Amino acid sequence: MSPDVLIRLSAFTGVLGLMALWEIFVPRRQLNTPKMRRWIANLSVVVLDSAIVRLLFSAGAVGTALLAAERNWGVLNHVSWPLWIEMVVAVVALDFVLYLQHVLFHAVPLFWRFHMMHHADLDCDVTTGLRFHPVEVVLSMVIKVAAVVVLGAAPLAVLCFEVLLNATSMFNHSNVWMPAAVDRVLRWILVTPDMHRIHHSIRHRETNSNFGFNLPWWDRLLGTYRVEPISGHIGMTLGLE
Repeated sequence: MSPDVLIRLSAFTGVLGLMALWEIFVPRRQLNTPKMRRWIANLSVVVLDSAIVRLLFSAGAVGTALLAAERNWGVLNHVSWPLWIEMVVAVVALDFVLYLQHVLFHAVPLFWRFHMMHHADLDCDVTTGLRFHPVEVVLSMVIKVAAVVVLGAAPLAVLCFEVLLNATSMFNHSNVWMPAAVDRVLRWILVTPDMHRIHHSIRHRETNSNFGFNLPWWDRLLGTYRVEPISGHIGMTLGLE
């Protein structure tokens, strides 16, 4: 097992376990469907997605970044900035690309047909952040790899982004409670569960809001931010019509 895969797997299991315990002890909402049945279904999808991505993209995003660095591809491979600045720029830029991709998957009917699988979950918990149609996962990887090549993102930056994306996706889909004051402060720098849960509302206007995964800034800057659901977090209905 390569070091980057080991790091990602360790982060995945750690965050999954932490959020699962948080959901058990301090849940935000009562679930509509049995937890064990949903977990088996959603985690089975993760295994399938991982196998397909490994088969089609053996190098992955980090391997692509290594190749780009060797061949001097991309914007950041032609500047002489300190590594930490390049990493910050790359992570923020990749996050913006993922925000635009998410908006695109809602706006284009063909893409939405695959993204619907993510929204079809009748509850929203840590495993919802892992539930994506295999075709969507492949398309997302193509977009991510292309962005890495164009940016010339450093391999370490891509690894950090991959770990962050996976961890924050599980965090902001989690069915966890936190004090309102903490949520208000935290959602200036990170997409919180209460912020992202609105995106899973059955109401069309709410579904087309709060697209961010890692950073909340794009929603605020581009007019897709919604503070609260119309029916409140306890009263709102999740899923699709």
